[in-house]
Amino acid sequence: MPGVLALELGTAAQVFRRDPHYQLTVCAEGQATPTPSSGFSISTSAGLEALHLADTLIIPGYEDVDASVSTAVLDALRAAHERGARLVSICSGAFAIAAAGLLDGRPATTHWRLAAELQRRYPRVNVLPNRLFVDDGDVLTSAGVTTGIDLSLHLIRRDFGSAAANTRARGLVAPPQRRGGQAQFIERLMPDASGDQFGSLRDWMLENLALPLDLGTLATRAHVSRRTMSRRFREETGVSPMAWLADARIDRAREILETTTEPVENIGRLTGLGAPVSVRAAFHRRIGISPKEYRAVWRRSSVSAAGHVPAGGG
Repeated sequence: MPGVLALELGTAAQVFRRDPHYQLTVCAEGQATPTPSSGFSISTSAGLEALHLADTLIIPGYEDVDASVSTAVLDALRAAHERGARLVSICSGAFAIAAAGLLDGRPATTHWRLAAELQRRYPRVNVLPNRLFVDDGDVLTSAGVTTGIDLSLHLIRRDFGSAAANTRARGLVAPPQRRGGQAQFIERLMPDASGDQFGSLRDWMLENLALPLDLGTLATRAHVSRRTMSRRFREETGVSPMAWLADARIDRAREILETTTEPVENIGRLTGLGAPVSVRAAFHRRIGISPKEYRAVWRRSSVSAAGHVPAGGG
């Protein structure tokens, strides 16, 4: 696509070009496409005619999701899908598939920053914003950047088994398998507020997460009835007060796990999430992994960020 994100294009090329099970062709409308944010353009070996023979089409993310997708591209996607080709998107590539009408009535995901826009623009799509990737048979979608690797390895595993996927993962120095149902690590679960009537109350809630807060306590503090509290809070945030509080507590727990060595057993007491079993249940429900697994992921990330890449390394 015009404005293709170079890293996501490179992900698909790196995974499948070197895998002996696949033959990869990179194509674009007009056989070239600019990548403004990368400072270079990409020349391809084929135009849209290459899609006539492809068994799988991978659409990497692209910069301007507000730009209209050309009729030629939409027709090519529809024709490929109609004859049985598998469609795969990375990040914002889902917008192109949705524009072709091929996500209508289907579950799909994209980068968490774009999920609300995808849902707004294509209301017939069942957008799952908190997923690494979604496999809906002949149409598969993934979130941003590294989840393209996860989905690519999932495709290899689906096509040729775990041994083939594990071999390719070792070559990429990548985790062999992350479940598609695992949550994207978004900055925070709490939604942004569109109003400020309860702004001071939300600030107070954040300062007192460890307390046993309930709807009655919050309504009393805000000097409104429970019914008014629930209705107006939802109008401002899109969720109920208790749902907002639950996500705020998980966000605080994530912060503690990422930045401290506080034992996991103490997280519930510090955040108001309750007993360890309740903390684990909340994490599995909203994050997709356990608190210990979450800490392990971010500890590895911290170690990697603190390291140095040798000259010529990649």
